[in-house]
Amino acid sequence: MTAEPEVAEPEPGPVPVLRCEGVVKRFGTHTVLRSVDLEVAEHQVVTLIGASGSGKSSLLRCINLLETVDDGVIRLDGEDITDPRVDADVVRRRIGVVFQAFNLFPHMTVLANVTLAPRLVGKVEKAEAEERAMVLLRRVGLAEKALEYPDRLSGGQQQRVAVVRALANDPRLLLLDEVTSALDPELVGEVLALVGELKEQGMTIVMATHEMSFARQAADTVVFLDAGVVLEQGPPEQVLVEPTEPRTRQFLARILDAGHR
Repeated sequence: MTAEPEVAEPEPGPVPVLRCEGVVKRFGTHTVLRSVDLEVAEHQVVTLIGASGSGKSSLLRCINLLETVDDGVIRLDGEDITDPRVDADVVRRRIGVVFQAFNLFPHMTVLANVTLAPRLVGKVEKAEAEERAMVLLRRVGLAEKALEYPDRLSGGQQQRVAVVRALANDPRLLLLDEVTSALDPELVGEVLALVGELKEQGMTIVMATHEMSFARQAADTVVFLDAGVVLEQGPPEQVLVEPTEPRTRQFLARILDAGHR
């Protein structure tokens, strides 16, 4: 009898930077995330789209461990960060977060805002932290504002400082939650341009946004959330141009209609 030839096991692919598996989040009796699956490979930009209340911000807050999940697992570089034994502060050093409100400390200069976490959390020496901060501020064209206070900056400049602050710990993953929604329309472009530059430099990003044109240009994957469910996900040309789900089409038509008013 001829032995069956051995079939080689397929080589395992690279571990994704982020993987959400069946994530559930409830606030009381209200379920805001319903068995959400999400995978983000290294250097990918994934944009979350959906109406207000669809679960985008809740998902980002769960990823950064600002909220505890009620079921499911979130893995960062393969590590289960939802395990209760995990030190959340250690995990957060690997994840940069920028919210729609800039959340800069008004009594501290731009430089002090950017160096605060590396010095207090990362125990980086002041001179080293300031040197790295100045490198980042130069990258975003704000080096000359290092000693200014946030209220002396435009909204777009404040949001760029918030992004720099999130980058100061050299995070593995960057989470952006509607970072342009509090900005005047003319300032939106400069913040989106910065996000585009970070993508070009290889940053791994998960971004909740209402900016469909940006999602179409910059995202590798678009995820449409509806009432806490991932209803559709795929390349931007599929989800944003030829969506398969009726709810996705309704949402995009409403966004397009609002943009023409």
